[in-house]
Parts: sequence; C-alpha cells; structure tokens
Amino acid sequence: MAAWLYRAADGGLAQRIASSLGISEPVAHVLARMFDDEAKAELHLRPQLAHVSDPFAVGNLRIAAERILAAVSQKQRIAILGDYDVDGVSSTAMLVHLLRRLGAEPAAFVPRRLEEGYGLTMAALERVVKEAQPQLFIALDCGTNSVSEIEFLKTNGVEVIVVDHHVAKSAPADCILVNPRVNDDAEVPWQTLCTAGLVFKLIHGILKVLRLAGDPRGTHIVVKDYLDLAALGTIADLVPLLTENRIIAAHGLRALSEAKRPGVRALIAVSGMEPGATLSSVDVSYRIGPRINASGRLADASLPLNLLLAETLEDSERDAELLDQINRERQEIDKRVTDDATEQAKSMGEQEGYVLFGDWHPGVVGIAAGKICRALDRPVIVLGKEGEIAKGSGRSIPGVNLVEALNSCADILKTYGGHPMAVGISLAASDVEAFRARFTAAVALQKKSTNLVSDSRDLDITHWIKLNEINEGVLDDMELLQPYGESNSEPIFGVRGFVFDKTPTLFGEGNIRFQLSLSPQRRISFIAWRMSSRIPEIGKSVDLAVKLAWNRWQGRKSIQVEIVDWRYSG
Repeated sequence: MAAWLYRAADGGLAQRIASSLGISEPVAHVLARMFDDEAKAELHLRPQLAHVSDPFAVGNLRIAAERILAAVSQKQRIAILGDYDVDGVSSTAMLVHLLRRLGAEPAAFVPRRLEEGYGLTMAALERVVKEAQPQLFIALDCGTNSVSEIEFLKTNGVEVIVVDHHVAKSAPADCILVNPRVNDDAEVPWQTLCTAGLVFKLIHGILKVLRLAGDPRGTHIVVKDYLDLAALGTIADLVPLLTENRIIAAHGLRALSEAKRPGVRALIAVSGMEPGATLSSVDVSYRIGPRINASGRLADASLPLNLLLAETLEDSERDAELLDQINRERQEIDKRVTDDATEQAKSMGEQEGYVLFGDWHPGVVGIAAGKICRALDRPVIVLGKEGEIAKGSGRSIPGVNLVEALNSCADILKTYGGHPMAVGISLAASDVEAFRARFTAAVALQKKSTNLVSDSRDLDITHWIKLNEINEGVLDDMELLQPYGESNSEPIFGVRGFVFDKTPTLFGEGNIRFQLSLSPQRRISFIAWRMSSRIPEIGKSVDLAVKLAWNRWQGRKSIQVEIVDWRYSG
C-alpha cells in the first residue's frame, strides 16, 4: 500500500497568496508549496502570453529565422523532416503551414519507422535528397546527435537547420542548431521546451524579423494561430508544465477546444469528444495524442501530418477514421506486449531497473515501457527484436537520468538518444544480457549518489482540508491550477475523520459512489474507481486522500470528490 507523505506549506505565505491573489486558502496552500513568493504564484496561476520571452533570446533562433526567410525569398527548395511522434508531427505541421502562408512550398517528411528507424537516419535522408533535392534542410525533434548524417547533407551542398530538445551526447553537428539543452543556460525559462514549443518560438521569431523589416506579413500572420499545435506537442511530450510550457499549454488548450483546423476538429470528434467542449491535458495525453502516435508506430506518420494540415473537413474525417482504426490495432498489440513484458519483469524479481526483451513489435515498446515503469516505480527499457538487432524505448522515474545511464553503456549500443525521462536505443540482440547488467548497475549508482529512496507511487498529500471547505469557490480556484501534467500534478487533499454512514453504491467494474449531506441544501458526491474490494467499515472513522473537480454533465456542473485512497484514522 502506498505511503502517505505530507510536507506542510509555509502558512504565512499561503495566507499572503490567498489575500493578494483573491483565492481560497486551500488553493493558496497548493501554490505556497510550489513557489516562495506571491509574484511567482501569480505568474503560475494566471499564465499570460505577454510573459513569453523574446524569441531572439533563444540561442541561434534569430539566425535560423533569417536563414529560413532568405530561402523563402530566394525560392530555394526547402525540405522539413520531423520525428514521427506527436511532438515531431505537430512541429512539422506548424512550420509547413507557416511557410505555405509565406508563399513557399516546403517538402515535408516523417521517418518511416519500420524501414528507416526514428529520427534523422541515413535511410530517411537518402529518401529526402532523392525526392526533394533540397537546398535548405530543417530537422525537427531530431538531429542533435546526427553528426555523420548532417555531414552527408553538407557534402551534397545542403544547408542544415536543426530544432531539437534532446541531450547532446558529444559535440553537436556543424549546422544552425536551436537546442536550449546545448546552447542556453540551465535557468532560462525556455530550457524545458519540447520541439513544438521551440518551433512556436521560431515562428514568433520569423514573424518578428518580418515585422522589423516592415513586411506586412509579420503583422497579418499572428503567432497565436499556432498555439493549438504547440500545445499538442507540449502536453504529449511530457515536458514540465511550468513557466513557458504552462503558458503554451494553457492557452493552446483553449485554441484546441475551438478546433478551427479541420484536422483538429476531426481528431477531437473521432476521439469521442465534442468540438467546442473544454479540453484538458488528459484529453490530449490519452485521447488525441495516442491516435497521432499510433500511425507512426505501426504505419506511416505522414497520415497524421496530412490530417493536421488538411484544409477540408471531408478529407479530415476520412483520415481521422483511419487513424482511429490504426489506434485500435495498436491498443491490441500494446496489451499483448505489456502483458508479456510485465510477466518477464516479475520473473526477474526485484531490480533497480529493468531491461525487458522479446519478440515484440518495436513500434509499441515505448508504451509498454511507460506502463511498466509506472507500475513498478523503476526505470524500464523494453526491447523488441528486428532480426539480429534489439530496438526499443525506455522510460524513467524522477531522479534517474536515462541518458546518463546509457552513456555508461555507450560502447555496446548501436544508437541511443533522448532526454532524461525517455530514450530510444538499439543494440545487437547478442549484447542484451551484458547491457541489462550494466544498465541496472548504472541506475543503482545514480540512485545511491542522489540518495533516491522515495517511491513515486507514494501519495503526496498537498493540504489537509475540512469538508465544509469543499465548496464552489474552491472548485473554481482549482480550475486555475490546470492544465495538470509533468511537474504540475493534480493536488491530492487529505480529509480527516470521515465516516461512511451507509454502504456506498456499486457501479461499473468495481467502482463505488457515495453521497453525503452536509446540510439540507448541500450534498457532496464521492466517487472511487476500482475500490469496491476495499470499502471501509460503516460507522468507523477514516482519513481520505481525495481529488477535487467539477463534474460536468449535460450543461450542468456539480462538486465531485474522487477518493484516491483511504486509511483508518489514527
């Protein structure tokens, strides 16, 4: 059973935040745990587009913007290749869309996952050079570590721009590189942007160059038009939803809800939601994102790219239906791989980290790695077999940097790359056993050096709240904390001394529902998912760990308290 942890906020700071920002005290306590003054709390609570930093402050961004505009004005052949995940696809769609509005006709490419691998591979580049014969090549969400591939392009007379957020394993290639992890200070607010966020800033930079030159296009085209796609990549790529990422995600979710792009409208509809309805980060992570990802994993990621760029609803609906079918196929394969890999992990016993290997589809091993990582609270790498090669993906837990762990195994890896929480790798199948031992040792060393002892499955109680404090005002203030995501998780509140005075109602597959009357006018609904096997004794005092949210249904809303866990009081 998960441990309950509690670290009290500074009560004085919480009161000052509540007073200065005009919010309820429970929500002020959430902010007081995250920030050390009222000004930072306000920036987080009320993210403003005006607070996005100057795009020219990003290393090499102005140079990249000017080079792209030179290619447009000189009518040079431009090719863009973005990786096949949501970040890469949304980044590519943004830049292609802008360049078309500027009068260019860029050729857009996405790696064919099964034939060419992921990222900037020689196989993908040969196809790009053959089909597009580019004079300017732009790599998105890949390329930082592609030294030989970029040398190949330059030898063929092609100039190269790379926009990426992955960690550099060595000195990066000779090109115009926009990558804050390589070029910029660790403390800058754009340091944790994914590629979609960086492309959003690049578009901002391109428009600023035009504006400074007196070109009317710099005013007629507005960067806000790209918030929807920037939010897609930002939320799906699990970057910290703080500072600039939070601004992009918060405003971008509103733009996604408006669904002005036919492709976005069709995606929302096929994901089981109503265009125009309020979207959350969960909708992007678990409904829209997986449908974009599925095609790149199993088929061809140019399908979702074309969908995001589609100009008619008819084309969009057809492609969205096809994506939905591919996603259902992906879910079936994913379940089989996850079940098999989980059994393998269990058979290995307790490990500091897991390397799991089987005859599995390489396209879905990343999903399996993520699920097993969360279930076991350990870094996990899942490898599928392609002939004599083992290819796969890894997911990590807070405090363990996967790139650092892989650096210590570099001599037996064919390829590897990514960022601290997620990586892709390949190696000879015959080396898997040796890699397993060295990876596990590297993870153990990191945990020891950072004194990592907590379990990410433990419950972090943000604030202890009284039942009579759970009211409409608190729920409205809670909405200001959204969107939730990496580094901005949904708060869990503790409630002491709760008593079930009657048996809860069962519904669905093991779920329970309970209503409590606080007064003749006030009732609160409680819900708990898959908890029917452990209902507390009636009449006995318990402590609850809960989440608070509005339950919206058919135009009405009511307070809903989700019980995450419980324990007997005392």
